[in-house]
Amino acid sequence: MTANTGTHDAAMSTVRKAPRLHRPRLVQATHVLAQVHGTSVIGRFNAAVAVRITRIVGTMYCAYVFTLIALLALPAAIEQGSPTVLVNWLSSNFLQLVLLPIIIVGQNVISAAQDGRAEADHETLTALHEMSKQQIEILEGQNKILDLLEKRAG
Repeated sequence: MTANTGTHDAAMSTVRKAPRLHRPRLVQATHVLAQVHGTSVIGRFNAAVAVRITRIVGTMYCAYVFTLIALLALPAAIEQGSPTVLVNWLSSNFLQLVLLPIIIVGQNVISAAQDGRAEADHETLTALHEMSKQQIEILEGQNKILDLLEKRAG
C-alpha cells in the first residue's frame, strides 16, 4: 500500500456518508400572516381587517372614486386664487388620494408576478431535489458494489 491509500480511504468514507435530509417547502403569504400580528384573536382580527382594507383601497375603482373626491375640492381651491392653495390641493388632495390606490394596484401586479415565479422555481427545485435523491441512491449502490469488490480483492 502507498501513503496515498490512507487519504484516499478517508476521502471515500466522506463521500459515502448519507447527505442531510432536506424537505422542500413552499411558503405563501397565508403561511406568514401570523408572524405580523400574532396568532391571538386580536392579532388575527387585525390582520384580516388590514388585508380587507388593502384589497378594497388597492383597486382602480377606488382610485377613480378618490379622483372624483379630489376633483370636488378643486373648484374651491381655484376660487381662492392663490398658487399656494392650488399646490396644496394638488399635493395633499389629488396626489395622495389618487396615487395611494394606484401604487397598491401596481404592487399587487408585481407581487402576483413574483408569486408565480416563486411557485415555478419551487416546482423546479423540488424536481431537482428528487433527481438529486435518486442520484444519491445510485451512488450509494455503487459504493456498496465498490465495498464488495474491495473485500474480495483484499
